[in-house]
Amino acid sequence: MMFIRAGYEIIYQIPDRTALTLLLRVLPERVGDLRHADKIVLEPALPMEEYLDCFGNRCARLVAPKGRLRVSGDTIIEDTGLPCPTELDAIQHEIQDLPPDTLEYLLPSRYCEVDRLTEIAWEMFGQHPKGWTLVETINNWVHDSIEFGYPYASPTKTAFDVFNERKGVCRDFTHLAITLCRCMNIPARYATGYLGDIGVPPVDSPMDFSACYQVYLGGKWHIFDARHAVRRIGWILLAVGRDAADCAITTSFGPHTLEKFTVWTDEVPSDVLSLKTT
Repeated sequence: MMFIRAGYEIIYQIPDRTALTLLLRVLPERVGDLRHADKIVLEPALPMEEYLDCFGNRCARLVAPKGRLRVSGDTIIEDTGLPCPTELDAIQHEIQDLPPDTLEYLLPSRYCEVDRLTEIAWEMFGQHPKGWTLVETINNWVHDSIEFGYPYASPTKTAFDVFNERKGVCRDFTHLAITLCRCMNIPARYATGYLGDIGVPPVDSPMDFSACYQVYLGGKWHIFDARHAVRRIGWILLAVGRDAADCAITTSFGPHTLEKFTVWTDEVPSDVLSLKTT
């Protein structure tokens, strides 16, 4: 068991009254692990409505006035301290046996063109055993075939673009892996949240929210990460959906300027539980 302190500070300059939505709270299944409430703090203080979206994400919405808006949060969560579980015997379900709510994660979506990559995917992976081994094979192929680099980021880049360009950032690795899994009849969904440098050498770059994906095998969802291709410690998910279009951490329904964006995710000793968070 371990404790992780996770939080963020985001500052906007907003030229006119603007509505925003926020996906900055842990998924409902992790609420019981929180040791401090994962409150969203607004400066200036503003009315905020909380709700669950159609994917089960804990969301908030507000209307910000013209001027500077600071959005922050700081929490402590209990974690197993173990890498994401490996379940080699997790079966791949036949389509007719899948729960109805997983079926949408087999279909094309904004960034995941299943229809354009199905024939290619079956040529590449059709001879591999179904189930966990197939997902690992896809995950490792994406990891080994795509070059990571922040200059390659583009908000319009799709899985088909990534397959052809062989370059991208974590969301692009994720979109391609999701698409290839869906092509092979494995439900796969996008996920985003905190991932600190726990159990691995620290990375010399600013902390950010990270993208991964979940596949439905053996009756439950399992985390995979094509960017790193290892079972990491300390994933704290904030949102899931069909692809990145469903999982934007913040969405502004009007122009704005991002003044500051800081994220932290660090292991802390148990005596920090008495710490006053934001």
